Amino acid sequence: MQANGGLVAGSHKRNELVRIRHDSDGGPKPLKDLNGQTCQICGDTVGLTETGDIFVACNECAFPVCRPCYEYERRDGNQACPQCKTRYRRHKGSPRVDGDEEEDDVDDLENEFSYPQGNNKATRQWQGDDANLSSSARHDPLPLLTNGQQVSGEIPSVRDNLSVRSTSGPLGPSDKQLPYIDPRQPVPVRIVDPTKDLNAYGLGNVDWKERVEGWKLKQEKNMQMTNRYGGEGKGGDGIERTGSNGEELQMADDARQPMSRVVPISSAHLTPYRIVIILRLIILGFFLQYRCSHPVNDAYPLWLVSVICEVWFALSWLLDQFPKWFPVERETYLDRLALRYDSEGEPSQLAPMDVFVSTVDPLKEPPLITANTVLSILAVDYPVDKVSCYVSDDGSAMLTFESLSETAEFARKWVPFCKKHSIEPRAPEFYFAQKIDYLKDKIQPSFVKERRAMKREYEEFKVRINALVAKAQKMPEEGWIMQDGTPWPGNNPRDHPGMIQVFLGHSGGLDTDGNELPRLVYVSREKRPGFQHHKKAGAMNALIRVSAVLTNGAYLLNVDCDHYFNNSKALKEAMCFMMDPAYGKKTCYVQFPQRFDGIDLHDRYANRNIVFFDINLKGLDGIQGPVYVGTGCCFNRQALYGYDPVLTEADLEPNIVIKSCCGSRKKGKNSNKYTDKKRAVKRSESNIPIFNTEDMDEGVEGYDEEKSLLMSQRSLEKRFGQSSVFISATFMETGGIPPTTNSATLLKEAIHVISCGYEDKTEWGKEIGWIYGSVTEDILTGFKMHARGWISIYCMPPRPAFKGSAPINLSDRLNQVLRWALGSIEILLSRHCPIWYGYNGKLKLLERLAYINTIVYPLTSIPLLAYCVLPAVCLLTGKFIIPEISNYASMWFILLFISIAATGILELRWSGVSIEDWWRNEQFWVIGGTSAHLFAVFQGLLKVLAGIDTNFTVTSKASDEDGDFAELYIFKWTALLIPPTTVLIVNLVGIVSGVSTAINSGYQSWGPLFGKLFFAIWVIVHLYPFLKGLLGRQNRTPTIVIVWSILLASIFSLLWVRIDPFTTDDKLDSIRGQCGIDC
Repeated sequence: MQANGGLVAGSHKRNELVRIRHDSDGGPKPLKDLNGQTCQICGDTVGLTETGDIFVACNECAFPVCRPCYEYERRDGNQACPQCKTRYRRHKGSPRVDGDEEEDDVDDLENEFSYPQGNNKATRQWQGDDANLSSSARHDPLPLLTNGQQVSGEIPSVRDNLSVRSTSGPLGPSDKQLPYIDPRQPVPVRIVDPTKDLNAYGLGNVDWKERVEGWKLKQEKNMQMTNRYGGEGKGGDGIERTGSNGEELQMADDARQPMSRVVPISSAHLTPYRIVIILRLIILGFFLQYRCSHPVNDAYPLWLVSVICEVWFALSWLLDQFPKWFPVERETYLDRLALRYDSEGEPSQLAPMDVFVSTVDPLKEPPLITANTVLSILAVDYPVDKVSCYVSDDGSAMLTFESLSETAEFARKWVPFCKKHSIEPRAPEFYFAQKIDYLKDKIQPSFVKERRAMKREYEEFKVRINALVAKAQKMPEEGWIMQDGTPWPGNNPRDHPGMIQVFLGHSGGLDTDGNELPRLVYVSREKRPGFQHHKKAGAMNALIRVSAVLTNGAYLLNVDCDHYFNNSKALKEAMCFMMDPAYGKKTCYVQFPQRFDGIDLHDRYANRNIVFFDINLKGLDGIQGPVYVGTGCCFNRQALYGYDPVLTEADLEPNIVIKSCCGSRKKGKNSNKYTDKKRAVKRSESNIPIFNTEDMDEGVEGYDEEKSLLMSQRSLEKRFGQSSVFISATFMETGGIPPTTNSATLLKEAIHVISCGYEDKTEWGKEIGWIYGSVTEDILTGFKMHARGWISIYCMPPRPAFKGSAPINLSDRLNQVLRWALGSIEILLSRHCPIWYGYNGKLKLLERLAYINTIVYPLTSIPLLAYCVLPAVCLLTGKFIIPEISNYASMWFILLFISIAATGILELRWSGVSIEDWWRNEQFWVIGGTSAHLFAVFQGLLKVLAGIDTNFTVTSKASDEDGDFAELYIFKWTALLIPPTTVLIVNLVGIVSGVSTAINSGYQSWGPLFGKLFFAIWVIVHLYPFLKGLLGRQNRTPTIVIVWSILLASIFSLLWVRIDPFTTDDKLDSIRGQCGIDC
């Protein structure tokens, strides 16, 4: 489909397909077929053998490795296949290495040191099709050691009795023809032992002796440098490269290094942290044993409630603490990624990427913010032909469509400006709002002038967007009309056809410098009454399908409409993991942390979630990976399609995979299999994803036994839907469009796959794509992938990859937390609950504990609310939940508080989180637990068990105020404010009552009072940010809040006085026996 080809709207079931504002019918630019077999180490073509067959390095698993990488692994590596760890056998023409004597194969001594003639085409086939690229270190048959040590490039390759420098010598002239040496090719090396007599090699001339002496001196110098720098780090950067091609050898060494590494937390930080956790667990056990064995007889109900709450808090702490046992950090090497896949002067080998942006209501999600997100995507530092941006408009709003059209026009000017001057961030609203020295590191004289012109262009763009927003405030009676007079197809957001518009693309839409721009596609899926559309999860699944038909990027990244690219290299950061031979085949997604703009300095309501992103997710990264948080996440398409990961032997658990044969494995077509009841994995082609047939009724059909297992056409349609083009795309692991399709087919299929009935009787939302069943579809989606055995990666680049906006208003923040908690309750009451789901998979125990904690945390609101009310009850009644304790019992209380403090301090130490962020998180845990979490529990129970969907809407009540963070002081009424306000008032009343009683009772009553006051003040301090939010800027609290709170507190107090549950029967009898007024 071509850019500027007009808006396409249609319905598959109604057999309608309409093109509006059609300009041309040109077809899309054909894409390169990327189905060729490539080396999984260096990315080159595997190449052919002398007989014309595909070169196969490993006879056991056929892991794709080219001849140079095979020679390198045998000579300087571990001599084993990177995947199955089987020792490489010696192929014909390969030099012998240690260990070859153990093999039974016949030696090929006559060709051991021979090299192909320049005119011998057949013998040069194994070098691949790119053998004439002189600057590519990947084609160098002389890779360096992975620890950075150098093999000198100055010793040329020779035949048995010839020197490259001369054709004659002490041995006389040679009768053999000299081999042809292409000066553009890297010179192959023959390793010579300088300690032996050189005549043994037939190299006795003086010229050669001088070269060997120089080689020895340089090798000694290199060894000294290796010992000094330890040979580790970024490819041994401290080692001095020697020889005429030293820089190329350095590049080759760096290209073979891993593109990322795990940075373990210092043992000096982790060891004390783990010791304190164990000690705290022991102390907690003794504490609970004491509390359960020492009841308070005169306040038994209070004691029982407090003990139940404390036991639940202990279980919650265990679920939260132990998944943080193995925290790790990671760092990436973008230079190595460039050397391997994006070398300058060569076609980029980076994988194609589809970026998803989701929006619904442009009046609540401002189009200007969405436009900035789209502009930052189009200007990302990634090959333009590899990036496609899809914007999902789930509200079918013409305002979003027209805003995107304006954004596409402005992008023609903005994108070249960003790339020319390398500015960050590449969202214009936030770039021009930066209060920094924008001239820093800028050296081009034209920058100031161009920046001023671009700022003026952006301000004009903002005015045009604002005009569209003002026009869209009220819909005309006849509905919206497009500029050409055509009625807008999406006038009814609940009943409209599917719509697709390609604004920019590879076949058109050049920028002002004449360069291509990434593809920009507007998508609004079809909606009809009577169909379940599944909100955001359904919209994301529609984007998966339409992007697979139009561009089919191997990876996809989703962001919310208010999360812009703060780091233009974010896609490359993700590719350091996704395209890594060690991680890529088993990584389902790379999750980036969320960072936010526009939050008040003290982060009153913990909007940054620093503790979650910088502590919890780091801990999960050391187990099986972080949970999916809904945005800023790069996915492997194969994981979303329900495929199983490609796991190595070390990843396969004994209870999951049963080996079909024991002991050593032999060659054979059927000998490289692992089998269990539900999976059949062929190791002969491990780079093809294994399909999970767990939920399929149909059997697996064999197709091309040497390559992969394919399902029958009927089963594929049952799983993926009835689209042959989309089904074909699911098997293209490296991305790209099937070569047999044309523009008309793509257009028809794109409309078909976003039709409202496409998912009927398929696995979409059940096993494929974003999973349905909860408003927090992100948790379910990530959980299903981890249960299949996939891992995820947590990437925290020095410059945050994405930044977004967060609600700093109290009511909006509580409603956001309510939605998250409601989703957790829905998962808890569903079949996908981590407590009982997925035990036949590969989910690790600590990862399961983390998911269980993610869904049960709203239940903590019930014991938390009871525990926050207990201090006030104790102050009002004069009772206490703890009996008079001895010195032995006091020791356990003191140790428990010390262990809690020590755990927090040590956690802050290894994570780098500030104590202010930690304290704000603790405060909001109490605020959210006594309000949003509590409502989520009851709302979730009503929704799941009774089918009653109760929504707590937010209505605006405050007047607009100017100034920074004005929204922070705006009050919006919501029922979520009532419970924490009631808790505050009850505790304040309890403090006043308790102090008054102590004053009237004398000195002896002050001792027991301090314990009760401590707990009451603890509650008030945690609710202090909530109290500030109620008071607002003018210290005014709305009347309705005061009325409801005082009413509930008064009723509670009067009922308590009337019931008086702690008065014994003997005392009641004595009171009743006293004379009254009539006595």
